[in-house]
Amino acid sequence: MASLGDEVDLLRRIPLFANVEPAKLKLMAFTSERITYDEGQELFHQGDVGDSAYVIIDGGADVLVDTPKGQLRVAHMDKNAFVGEIAILCDVPRTATVKASAKLETLKIKKENFLRMLMDNPEMGVEVMRVLADRLSDTTEELISAKAKIKELSD
Repeated sequence: MASLGDEVDLLRRIPLFANVEPAKLKLMAFTSERITYDEGQELFHQGDVGDSAYVIIDGGADVLVDTPKGQLRVAHMDKNAFVGEIAILCDVPRTATVKASAKLETLKIKKENFLRMLMDNPEMGVEVMRVLADRLSDTTEELISAKAKIKELSD
C-alpha cells in the first residue's frame, strides 16, 4: 500500500499539479482514493454524472465514444494522464467512456476537491486550459482529416 508521501510524489509528476504547493498536494492525496481496475473494466461511462476525475498511476485506458455502430476508440491515455475532468469542469454528463486497456491503477479525485484546488491555484487553471486546448487541437486535426477522407471517397 502506498504512503501519503508516495501519493504526493505521484501527483507532483503530473504536469497539471507540478506547481502546486506540497501541503495542498498532501491534502489532495489524503482526500483521493486509489483504485485498481482490471482490463476491460470501466472507470466511467458516457452519459454518467461526472463526480470525479482520475490520474492514471500505472497502465493505460481507452477513451471510447458511442456511435450508431458501437463504441469508437478516440484516444488512449497512459501513465500520468488526467481523465474525466471535462464533466466536472463543465458540469455536463460524461462525454466518453473510459475503459482500462490493461490492468490499471488510478487515483480518483472528487469533484469538490479538484475544484477547490483550481480556485486556490490559478496556475493550475492555466495548465488545465493548456491540456484541454491541446486535446481540442488534436480533435480538430482528426476531424479535418476524416472530413477530407469522406470527401475523397464521395468524389
